[in-house]
Amino acid sequence: MADHASARVDAWIWSVRLTKTRSIAATACRAGHVKVNGERAKPAQPVRAGDEIRLFHAGRERIVVVRQVLTKRVGAPAAAEAYVDNSPPPPSPVEAAAVGVRDRGAGRPTKRERRELNQLRGR
Repeated sequence: MADHASARVDAWIWSVRLTKTRSIAATACRAGHVKVNGERAKPAQPVRAGDEIRLFHAGRERIVVVRQVLTKRVGAPAAAEAYVDNSPPPPSPVEAAAVGVRDRGAGRPTKRERRELNQLRGR
């Protein structure tokens, strides 16, 4: 467990096990899915204790506050102590499955089907 003054945001996200690989964390940064203190973060942006990180990954938003700066991947119990999780609860399986999915090759939806899909999506 290395404790430094700062670390790269992509390395920190990976080291505390918010993403499976560092390349996924870097890709999320480049795509604009990572914000540090409300600002879009590049992969090499430094992260310090007290910073708030917002990560949109795997269909949900994670909001964490850095408690400890890590540069090497650590075990799950040590990783859980490195941040404070302020994330909203994950969506229930019923809410996650509510999105209408069309069969592949079914063609364009009819006007009636489109209205039903929009109603399911809450539009």
